[in-house]
Amino acid sequence: MDVVRTVATGLKSPWGLAPLPDGDLLVASRDEGEIVQVDGDSGKTSEAGPVPGVDAEGEGGLLGLALSPSFASDQLVYAYFTTASDNRVASMRYDAKKPAGHRLSAPSTVFKGIPKGFTHNGGRIAFGPDKMLYVGTGETGDKGLAQDKESLGGKILRMTPEGEPAEGNPDADSVVWSYGHRNVQGLAWDEDRRLWASEFGQDTWDELNLVEKDGNYGWPDVEGEADGKGDFRDPVEQWRTADASPSGIAVAEGSVWMAGLRGERLWRVPLSGGKPSAEPQAFLKGEYGRLRTVVSAGGDKLWVVTNETDGRGSPEKGDDRILEVRVR
Repeated sequence: MDVVRTVATGLKSPWGLAPLPDGDLLVASRDEGEIVQVDGDSGKTSEAGPVPGVDAEGEGGLLGLALSPSFASDQLVYAYFTTASDNRVASMRYDAKKPAGHRLSAPSTVFKGIPKGFTHNGGRIAFGPDKMLYVGTGETGDKGLAQDKESLGGKILRMTPEGEPAEGNPDADSVVWSYGHRNVQGLAWDEDRRLWASEFGQDTWDELNLVEKDGNYGWPDVEGEADGKGDFRDPVEQWRTADASPSGIAVAEGSVWMAGLRGERLWRVPLSGGKPSAEPQAFLKGEYGRLRTVVSAGGDKLWVVTNETDGRGSPEKGDDRILEVRVR
């Protein structure tokens, strides 16, 4: 694996990243409550637009970004963010012809009422191969929410682009797709349309899960493998929290690539179908600090976003950064 180039520097608390069709990148600034546009060639940054009403207390703020699967025609950008009362998803119309700071329309709420907390707000959103919107949530530190199927906390949600329960959900009147999660911050699909998710553990095990409809992933009854306890889905891989503390994931060249915050490394999990084909490998260990987001850049390339300016890192000159990485 090679770092091809540093695409951008000087970003403030970057979290979500959404590549635009023209090669530019939209980046969510968690604490600033604004979306920044990065020129994919020069790395020059400009403000695409603010997201009003963001509450960046604790682990909340402006988090995940995703482009509509019909972006070419509707020009919609989706964002997950924390407000004074909840976590929610909103859409904004993007217009490249408008000046910096005004390229995004005012947010239109798509879905609201996701529990918020000082910690464990989830935040990753992504459109799946089925063109439905998937949302990773956290249990806000209230462990009981994860097993409560009436709660939206500690879940992976699946909804239409308009925020309605998607056809085929376990409960036709609910957006809940899977449950028993502590704090989901990574979502990605492989070439066979399988959904993978990364999840923060508490003190012992972080997880990479293969997510299935109505699956119960164990929290808070188990952390990591269940060892036969209950009807829980075991993680595909697990790591000590000091080695991972995972956030974003992407699939490229037959592997899941997982960004580590506390672990300060990029993990590779080679796949054979729905199982690992080899032991996980660590790259970039300690070279760029905390890693928040990893997104496929097409083919054998990834975008990797560092996260030293989120209040938990040790920022150096140039932080935070977007790296272009070639994988093998």
